[in-house]
Amino acid sequence: MTRTQIEIPRWTAPEFERVVLASNPKVAVFDCDGTLWSGDSGYGFMVWSLEQGLVSRSTSDSIDTRYRAYLAGRISELAICGEMVQIYGGLRDQELRAAAALYVSEFVQPRVFAEMAALVDTLRQVGVELWAVSSTNKWVVAEGVRLFGIPEEHVLAAEVRVAQGLISHEILDVPTDAGKATALKRVGLERPDAVFGNSVHDLAMLEMARNPFPVNPSPALLEAAAKNGWGYFVPQAAEGAVAAVAGE
Repeated sequence: MTRTQIEIPRWTAPEFERVVLASNPKVAVFDCDGTLWSGDSGYGFMVWSLEQGLVSRSTSDSIDTRYRAYLAGRISELAICGEMVQIYGGLRDQELRAAAALYVSEFVQPRVFAEMAALVDTLRQVGVELWAVSSTNKWVVAEGVRLFGIPEEHVLAAEVRVAQGLISHEILDVPTDAGKATALKRVGLERPDAVFGNSVHDLAMLEMARNPFPVNPSPALLEAAAKNGWGYFVPQAAEGAVAAVAGE
């Protein structure tokens, strides 16, 4: 048996819900991609929007080159997530909202983890204050978490300034890594009761939580969970990859 198998409890769906509810949270914070739904909606939306012709060919070619550099480790997560929002500078905010709504209905909603949707619904019904934090653009995140009943004013995501309905290139925020914890502190959430995340980019906000809940954890987050003695949960739709990492 591996260290991970021995030291980390892996909750079943009923156990997970019981543990979360037993912590009696007043505020719950969720990462989105890989936590509430599978896949990378930020990258997916970017590719889809380029295919839809929302930005120029030159911009499309430029961000494609930059994203390849990111995959090669030459550009940081913070930088690429910011650039993936800036490419829409000059377009109308309403145009991006409409595009995000269409993308989410077609490509995000079918990938929502059923267990997470049920858990969030239960938390909402008992009066828990819900927040979403993501490095994906705010247009997609706000539309995606609308499915969970999380209001847009409780969404902290990658965004640029919008003035008179027009999108600018001025970055307002890109919550990733330590930036997720910073964004939460900025809105007065110094120590959220419950935080849910799936990757090492969520580690800072998981560490600040009274009760951290890794969901569908990446290898790096699983390792961090082992060091911290955290349990974790894997939605049925995400089975396989995490089990292999844990040596199961």
